[in-house]
Amino acid sequence: MTALVIAEHDHNSIKGATLNTINAAAACGGEVHVLVAGHACGAAVQAAARIAGVTKVIHVDSEAFMHGLAENVAAQVLAIAGSYSHILFPATASGKNIAPRVAAKLDVAQISEISKVESADTFERAIYAGNAIATVQSNDATKVITVRSTGFDAAAASGGCAVVETLTATADSGKSRFVDRQVAENDRPELTAAKIIVSGGRGLGSAENFNVVMTPLADKLGAAIGASRAAVDAGYAQNDLQVGQTGKIVAPQLYIAAGISGAIQHLAGMKDSKVIVAINKDPEAPIFSVADYGLVADLFAAVPELVGAL
Repeated sequence: MTALVIAEHDHNSIKGATLNTINAAAACGGEVHVLVAGHACGAAVQAAARIAGVTKVIHVDSEAFMHGLAENVAAQVLAIAGSYSHILFPATASGKNIAPRVAAKLDVAQISEISKVESADTFERAIYAGNAIATVQSNDATKVITVRSTGFDAAAASGGCAVVETLTATADSGKSRFVDRQVAENDRPELTAAKIIVSGGRGLGSAENFNVVMTPLADKLGAAIGASRAAVDAGYAQNDLQVGQTGKIVAPQLYIAAGISGAIQHLAGMKDSKVIVAINKDPEAPIFSVADYGLVADLFAAVPELVGAL
């Protein structure tokens, strides 16, 4: 029994969610192989080979993988899928794009966003916005799985010494082409990888207030900035800052929620945080039900006071 993890990378390094996925793969039992499909991605291959717990890295190099187009990567995964009992993807935008294509072609049911491995064929995943945990058992010969990174510790990025095998790449499918990428410049930690996150909600009242109140706090703590869906929908914050069921799932060491009432969809995205601090003037706000520390106060007074104390 061998598991294959589809690495997410930038051609130079392996992204953090892949490390969590490798630990999930190891929990399935057997060996763990990692597929690195890219172009001029030798540095990423060597980084993958150093990850603890990985026994083999499969290196496939082609211009067709330069931009990670789902159609091309899925075709490459399918070309080697017959050798594996489990195929795992990080539950990121990329993983969620590729995994269903692989599952459909293999005619198996995808098991989405697992948070625990009970055994080689039994897994746990959250349903109903995290209010219930389903235990799912699969009889499929090949399990196609996406992994919620917050459910697993990250594998050590060093200490391994995996064999590297180079394979011939599959041909470009021709079904899609890369047109353009617009990357938002941000000198803060990536939201899904940050150890500290400060998030603002609709209680901030405006985009100007969001920046004036939340930015100094994030600067003091070296934190990433997040936002509730209500704040994003109101235009206070950019869409890529949204935390929650329809945004990004996070589990930092410290999560500070200011002016966030705690809608169930938001709680589903951050309740696995190690320490949660809530600041809200409504003592009945649902956010206090998951908070380790709660402050019933006006955020416009409390947050600047906190910044001053720091």
